[in-house]
Order: sequence, then C-alpha cells, then structure tokens
Amino acid sequence: METLEGLLAEHEFFRGLGPEDVALFTECASNVRFEAGDYIFREGQPADRFYAVRHGRVALEVYVPGRGGVAIQTVGPGEVLGWSWLFPPYQWHFDARVLELTRALAFDGTCIRTKCETDHRLGYELMKRLALVFTQRLEASRLQLLDVYGRTA
Repeated sequence: METLEGLLAEHEFFRGLGPEDVALFTECASNVRFEAGDYIFREGQPADRFYAVRHGRVALEVYVPGRGGVAIQTVGPGEVLGWSWLFPPYQWHFDARVLELTRALAFDGTCIRTKCETDHRLGYELMKRLALVFTQRLEASRLQLLDVYGRTA
C-alpha cells in the first residue's frame, strides 16, 4: 500500500523536494477520489484546498450566460489544481468539473499557509513551483486566445 508521503514525493509538482519538506506537506494532505461529473469546487465557494492530480482529468469552467459551463482548461495527472486558497478573499473563481474518475492529493490551504508563514524557505519553494504553474497556464490561455481570434498580420 502506498503512503501519502510516497504519493506526494512521486507527484511531478513536488518532485525534488527534500524528505523534510515532503513530510511537512504530507501533514496537510489527504487522498481523495472524484467520479466523472462531480464538481471539486464551484465559483464563489470558499477556497480552502488545492489538489495535486494523480490520475484522471478535470475541466476548469467558467459560466457563460446562455451556454452554461464552458471549459477553459483541462488539468490532468502531474498537475495541480486551484490556487485561490492563497489569496484573500479565498473564493474560487472557476468551477472544476471532473471529466473522468480522478484521484488526487488534497491539501488543506490553511495548514499550508501556516507552514509557509512559519518556514519562509518552504513558502518560497512553494511559490517558485506555483509561479511556474501560473506562467504555464497564462501561456496556454494566450494560445487559446490566438486560436479563437486568429492572428492578425
């Protein structure tokens, strides 16, 4: 049987962390499972967790009047989901709908924030990793906009 520490250490987002950091993150983690069609979170709800997807796919959706939920991005294995737990007012800005059976590690946002406030080195390491995710997601959004609106000469 795999341990939370082992699952966390193997996840791409956490790969390369030292054992002491893995142990700190594990203290805030739980193993979760979602079925296709489940919502992990909904826009406007309190944001108190983030997720490291191990298996499956999750669509980030925005509500469009007359169309309903429209997927703007898909998150899969090795990726993390949700960062609204980091910034007040700690509310989700999108819906996260499960597309297929998904297994993930869920991290308590308050627990992680507290550990990062106590250990600034840990907080800096987390922010470097999240900044890379932010950059990748912004670049993907830019490419989507180019695709939707076409390039102008």
